[in-house]
Amino acid sequence: MSANLTFPKGGVHPPELKGLTEKLAIEVMPLPDELELILGQHIGAPCTPTVKRRDEVSEGALVAEVTKGLGVPLHAPAAGSIKALGSSAHPLRVSAPSITIKTNPEAAPATWEVQEDWRQSTPEELLKKVHDAGIIGIGGAGFPTHVKLKPPADSPVDTLLLNGAECEPYITADHRTMLEKAEEVVEGGKILLKILGIKTCVIGIENNKPDAITAMSSAVAAATEAGFDIRVVALEVKYPQGSEKQLIQAITGRKVPSLALPSAVGVVVHNVSTTRAVRDAVVLSKPLIEKVITVSGRGINRPANLLVKVGTKVSDIVEFCGGVKPDLARIVLGGPMMGFAVSTLDIPVTKTTSSVLFLTEDEIDSRELSNCIRCGWCLEACPMGLEPKEIGIYVEAGRPEDTAQFGVFDCFECGSCAYVCPAKRPLVQFVRLAKMKAKR
Repeated sequence: MSANLTFPKGGVHPPELKGLTEKLAIEVMPLPDELELILGQHIGAPCTPTVKRRDEVSEGALVAEVTKGLGVPLHAPAAGSIKALGSSAHPLRVSAPSITIKTNPEAAPATWEVQEDWRQSTPEELLKKVHDAGIIGIGGAGFPTHVKLKPPADSPVDTLLLNGAECEPYITADHRTMLEKAEEVVEGGKILLKILGIKTCVIGIENNKPDAITAMSSAVAAATEAGFDIRVVALEVKYPQGSEKQLIQAITGRKVPSLALPSAVGVVVHNVSTTRAVRDAVVLSKPLIEKVITVSGRGINRPANLLVKVGTKVSDIVEFCGGVKPDLARIVLGGPMMGFAVSTLDIPVTKTTSSVLFLTEDEIDSRELSNCIRCGWCLEACPMGLEPKEIGIYVEAGRPEDTAQFGVFDCFECGSCAYVCPAKRPLVQFVRLAKMKAKR
């Protein structure tokens, strides 16, 4: 196995805080009474419902599709009836259009059985199955997977990277998936290789997960097959090791140009959980209707790694995990570095939800912000070599449209700058505001 690898510029080392859940096996959460499916779960055009109120639907049935533009279809995570075509709470947009399904606890769960050998299918047939199953990037921004698997003709790809870094504090969903479903992840990697028409796959895992490295290495060794060159490498523990551009540079040494896609340097990156979902879509014809999430923080009575149906509300998760503690101070969807604090338990899980964190006052930094002291720490921490302090200063001065010169559109909002800032300035929020204003 290769020595520990990492990216050369910036990065931070927040406390890992994975001990609450890293040893907890994945549990299947019981079916809630209702599921709320947000129609815009991916980058691109939101879905349009194909059902109407009072319609009966079976588990896995199509309930919404994208009629034009970039996107993937949406499926019923469980059998039931359509209760409403309305809106649901959303962590960014306050509310978003959704479909509410009243689940039928009496319905027999769907059985997903192995179909024909995928090796006999063409790459085009496999790609269609990925699209039809509604697969998107589970570990990131929700980019439709089938689009990612069709790189531009002028950017030939030679390497597939599977991202098992899971560098955010607290989150252990990918870790448990690699431990418990290693063979399925490896098979998914082979399917991706066949679709891309290449043979080289590298699985990168941070070295704070030695058991996952062992499990994935064993699965790779057991699945040796002509035409597939798959290996596992250990990555140094450093945030944001799991970011696409940083992962590519750490493993291959290639640097993705500004505003370019990974395919520009011959690489495609997929999260390990997305890869497993691709395997399920192709091997079982199973759509993306459930996912593993981490429920953690000292503000929840029972931390867990849960397999939940897409559309499950946070309130149902709280009830299943024994409720919250009196000293709960903040609820965060996603990780503490890139997630979003929410003010309601009525928000539903989407395909991209990686975790729900219940944090106490001891786990958050609630100090008030102050003026920039020009210490330069944010410049040193930025893995993209940008100037976060200047972006913030220009935004405060009412000149967000002038921040492109400081690399605002190259920022992927990892939060490293805000983490190290001694003045506790909301640098990520400044970046988001600058992007919105500069695009107008």
